[in-house]
Amino acid sequence: MYCVLLAAVSAQAFTGTYGINYGRIANNILSPNEVVTLLRDNVQEYLPYTQIRGIAIGNEVLGGSDEFSGFLLGAVKNVYNALDKLKLSHVVQVTTAHSQAVFGETFPPSGAFKDNVVQYMKPLLEFFSQIGSPFCLNAYPFLAYMYNKDQIDINYALFLPTEGADDPKTKLHYDNLLDAQIDAAYAALENAGFGKMEVIITETGWASHGDENEAAATASNARTYNYNLRKRLAKMKGTPLRPKNVVKAYVFAIFNENMKPGPTSERNFGLFKPDGSISYDIGFKGLKSSSADSSLPPLKVRCFLPTLKFMLLDCSYDAGKMPNSHRKFEFSVGLAPAP
Repeated sequence: MYCVLLAAVSAQAFTGTYGINYGRIANNILSPNEVVTLLRDNVQEYLPYTQIRGIAIGNEVLGGSDEFSGFLLGAVKNVYNALDKLKLSHVVQVTTAHSQAVFGETFPPSGAFKDNVVQYMKPLLEFFSQIGSPFCLNAYPFLAYMYNKDQIDINYALFLPTEGADDPKTKLHYDNLLDAQIDAAYAALENAGFGKMEVIITETGWASHGDENEAAATASNARTYNYNLRKRLAKMKGTPLRPKNVVKAYVFAIFNENMKPGPTSERNFGLFKPDGSISYDIGFKGLKSSSADSSLPPLKVRCFLPTLKFMLLDCSYDAGKMPNSHRKFEFSVGLAPAP
């Protein structure tokens, strides 16, 4: 069908990750020589001016239908071998992002991978272990809360004061839901024999608008979540299960995906609207919005606004509604500690 490559702008201040999508039916896996050409033209050309740290092949492939699962490892090896030929495998990591659907349970955090996932996950993890790649997880306390409102305190999901939760198996205490979600991944990795693998949060965020039955999807809650996430990351500490592994996370997303199907919340995770205007006041210096809660102090983070160019070849919003200065742009904001 198609191959998607998100290429970071050639800017010394930017650290980026490419995403390769092998199509909706995975029938266009490129030959090794074609992958070498693709990466030479779209990765090597931008180095070292752009700090490209990784290439993500596919997104949330495992955990749902097994239709594409068998293609993933071959695609990952294809890209890695191409990087190796270009002498870039020691600079650019290869990985893939997983949803929480790969786990049997996420609470208590001491869980494991689903039985139908293990046959695909273990060979993938074995290869990642050999090449030093992390386990990338898309973790959304918002979604966990929406699916379990009767069991989860919204304050627990928003990093606000709460009694928290205890894991009856490990006796560890959790004061926020994201830490518990991360440790669910660490526990599953340990159970699978990969306890030393690092977990990185490649997507997390909170919807700023939703349907009538999505009362938690508000601009105030979205800002609270992102602000408190920033404070959590700034502590430079790990989780209860892995206290020495500093948590790393990226916010999803820069733009609202106004053509994405599903409930209204799915189209409102962006910090910006498709026309380039801000969705709500996220606390970044110089941004204003009359619709957001202004009670929180300004949020100081290293971020990259949408003046940085990306090649966007596939996304779920209508680029035709965006001004020319914003077309072909997309990236994640890395909430690294501010200097």
